[in-house]
Amino acid sequence: MSTKIQLFVTGGTFDKEYDEINGRLFFKDTHIQEMLKLGRSALDVEVRTLMMIDSLDMGDEDRELIVRFCQKSANDRIVITHGTDTMEVTARKLGETAIPGKTIVLTGAMIPYKFGSSDGLFNLGSALAFSQTLPEGVYVAMNGRYFHWSNVRKNRQTGEFVPSEK
Repeated sequence: MSTKIQLFVTGGTFDKEYDEINGRLFFKDTHIQEMLKLGRSALDVEVRTLMMIDSLDMGDEDRELIVRFCQKSANDRIVITHGTDTMEVTARKLGETAIPGKTIVLTGAMIPYKFGSSDGLFNLGSALAFSQTLPEGVYVAMNGRYFHWSNVRKNRQTGEFVPSEK
């Protein structure tokens, strides 16, 4: 079993920045290395940016790309940063594909990291910890909780992730 954790970046609110001139959110570069340094992470993490898009703009081809990179990764622990709007869709795609021998944890943020009051740093730390402790499978980690891919949804009224049956 590899001790290195593969971290795939796909964009989402995690990596958005605010354009003060136009009043819009945009992508420039990932903040993952900065977040790992700020969190004083001592983990062996290999970061790879797959895309920098809003998850509402993510299509089937993007999800297939994520699946392929997870399948090809030499690491058996994988964390994926993802937009929260369709995170459960990607988790379901990964779970239904069944990638044996790997623990895959998707996480995101409701508030961009660059805003300073983001939940992203906490969610990233939780996802990294869950990736090391959960058995093989696909999970979503948000707000200190984890959910199996087959039992998670985003509650659009509260902005929280909950079990599907609620």
